[in-house]
Amino acid sequence: MSGRKIANLLRLSVSYIVLIGLAITALYPALWILLASFRPGKSLYSKTLIPEHFTFAHYTELFTSPVYMFGTWYANTLKIAICSMLIGVVLTLLTSYAVSRFRFKARKTALSTVLILGMFPGFMSMIAIYLLLKEFHLLDTHLALIIVYAAGAPLGGTFIAKGFLDTIPRSLDEAARIDGASNFGIFMRIILPLSRPMITYMALTQFVGPWVDFIFARLILRSKENWTVAVGMWDMVNGNQNTNFTLFAAGAVLIAVPIMILFIFLQRLLVDGLTAGASKG
Repeated sequence: MSGRKIANLLRLSVSYIVLIGLAITALYPALWILLASFRPGKSLYSKTLIPEHFTFAHYTELFTSPVYMFGTWYANTLKIAICSMLIGVVLTLLTSYAVSRFRFKARKTALSTVLILGMFPGFMSMIAIYLLLKEFHLLDTHLALIIVYAAGAPLGGTFIAKGFLDTIPRSLDEAARIDGASNFGIFMRIILPLSRPMITYMALTQFVGPWVDFIFARLILRSKENWTVAVGMWDMVNGNQNTNFTLFAAGAVLIAVPIMILFIFLQRLLVDGLTAGASKG
């Protein structure tokens, strides 16, 4: 066997070992949480990975216990995530359509501003946002979260959506304009139908953010009945007197189910939207 073949075999073997190690690192915590949700008791630790006895008591307790309002928290999170997703996608599409199809005086300035603002982490502005919401009497309301989540959507999605819209031929716009279509008509009848992969990508990312957010929701929401599921689950394991880790694992599994289902069924559109938006048109 030549030296080149040995080097290629060695490089391939190392690559597979690294990939297997990364797969185990990624899958083991998820598998541990899944199996812990079926483990009796409340302990974080266990002698074996696979429980000796399986139980669904933790899933039942989430929705029947008077201490935890998991059903209410789940519904609150679903409402906030869906409303934020719908408004955020609309705002991102309108913003990206404007900077992709029109040439106006402040276009480059607007793009630069969006790019610069997107570089800063969102929690840097939390105190300012908190004070603004307090002045408008929006603290401890779901509307406050929806406004902030939706308003921040264009910062993260404008450039990707613009890249996708740039790949749509402008000749379609010109043909529709000759037939008497307005800019809004072009947007509704041409741009939106051709942008389904991009819309899917933006909808999923905009849904996942509010669905799993804890920091901002914990800052704004004070009443227990208004909590999101992330805040409620944090309360399950907060403090020495309330450390039900197996119940926490069951809640984590239920949180992952909707996202997992969406990614499985919309995977093709998600990949198409991400790769097309990343290409230069």
